[in-house]
Amino acid sequence: MSGGNWKEMFHAACEGDLSLVEHHVQQGIDINYAHPEYLSTPLVASIVARQEEVALYFLAQGANPDMHSEFDGMRPLQAASNAGLLRVEAVLLKLGVPPLPPTPATRGWFARLVGQR
Repeated sequence: MSGGNWKEMFHAACEGDLSLVEHHVQQGIDINYAHPEYLSTPLVASIVARQEEVALYFLAQGANPDMHSEFDGMRPLQAASNAGLLRVEAVLLKLGVPPLPPTPATRGWFARLVGQR
């Protein structure tokens, strides 16, 4: 393999190809970069794709644990919660990411209709 390529690393992260991701990170690819064509961070993209080992690797390599991913419209903790990646959630919280606010409970059809709790 030759030098690193951000787009190739991004796709490898989404596909769960940890060895290719490792190669690109070792070549110096910025794991906190969101390419203007993608507008997504590699960390959030790997979480959304449910590639837990890749996400944990990014975090171990210093990925910003609270960086917003514009395309996905969320931060890593929200993505991990949505994807059900409990280990990733635990690592993010351990890294100091603020917990998600509790989801408000709805009470009947009328409360849901008018948006009240």
